[in-house]
Amino acid sequence: MRISLAQQLRKYFIMGSQNCEQDPVTILESAAKAGITAFQFREKGIGSLAGDEKLKLGKKLRQICREYHILFIVNDDVELVDLLDADGIHVGQADQSVTELRKQYPDKLIGLSVSNRTEVENSPTHLVDYLGAGPIYGTTTKSDAKTPVGTEWIRTLRNQFPNIPIVGIGGINTSNASSVIHAGANGVAVISSITQATNIVEAVKKL
Repeated sequence: MRISLAQQLRKYFIMGSQNCEQDPVTILESAAKAGITAFQFREKGIGSLAGDEKLKLGKKLRQICREYHILFIVNDDVELVDLLDADGIHVGQADQSVTELRKQYPDKLIGLSVSNRTEVENSPTHLVDYLGAGPIYGTTTKSDAKTPVGTEWIRTLRNQFPNIPIVGIGGINTSNASSVIHAGANGVAVISSITQATNIVEAVKKL
């Protein structure tokens, strides 16, 4: 039975080596076994890898996603889409335009972050495959994170876009993930809830 994109985005793990205190390959392997459904390779920020090191890590993580049939998305790095044969790319408002990306990648998944009505109005939402909504709660993972918008933003987006998959992101953990889903999101995206979990299996189960 074919799984819908909305189902594939249900437990969406985002990670780069800069988020990890142990080997990211080991963390992803554990998370994959535990049941994550999508993975975004986000190697950016202080302490992140570059060049060959970044590519080498990306290839290892890509292979794990292949083995476990997990969606592999890259964050805002067009070059890596081809080099890693990614399933798609996720971009924010200040990244490469969705219009250009769709021309370049007619068959890849494109995810776009939106945090307010103005961003939605100024975005070609008809060209994207899913929306990343947030930050829902306060987050310490991104130094440039915007003000939290709460689960009300999920409800607003769901009313406006009844058919597009929506993933909540920002400050989501094992205790508040269910509120995000109840508000109308198809999935939750997390970083530290998995990278810093003492028990990854338990953490993924609770998301």
